[in-house]
Amino acid sequence: MTTILQNHYVLAVHDVRVSAAFYVDVLDFRIVAEPPGWIFVCRDNCMIMLGECPDDLPPAELGCHSYFAYLRVDDADAWYAQCKARDAECLGGIEDKPWGMREFGIRTTDGHRLMIGQMISPKD
Repeated sequence: MTTILQNHYVLAVHDVRVSAAFYVDVLDFRIVAEPPGWIFVCRDNCMIMLGECPDDLPPAELGCHSYFAYLRVDDADAWYAQCKARDAECLGGIEDKPWGMREFGIRTTDGHRLMIGQMISPKD
């Protein structure tokens, strides 16, 4: 059986520079490539490929479909504190969930929603 080696996400954004700045300034990603019309940002084993699509439907209008990723991290509380300190739009507080994750959500400058969580013991 083949193995998945890394996650890559592809997102349509209205302004690729503004979007990349969010990932760099708020979530500590780094820019790794800038092909025409694109900026690729990376952190650890996660890459997000931002493609400039100024005429596309804004993600905020997609409702539940604006969720694009769930990042499993080693310290959700530290990520939450960082996001709050950097004025990210957090979607509620951080919480322990009955499915064994401590998690929270954020909304990007484009309106995409991203969940960030840490594995914990499930509640009885």
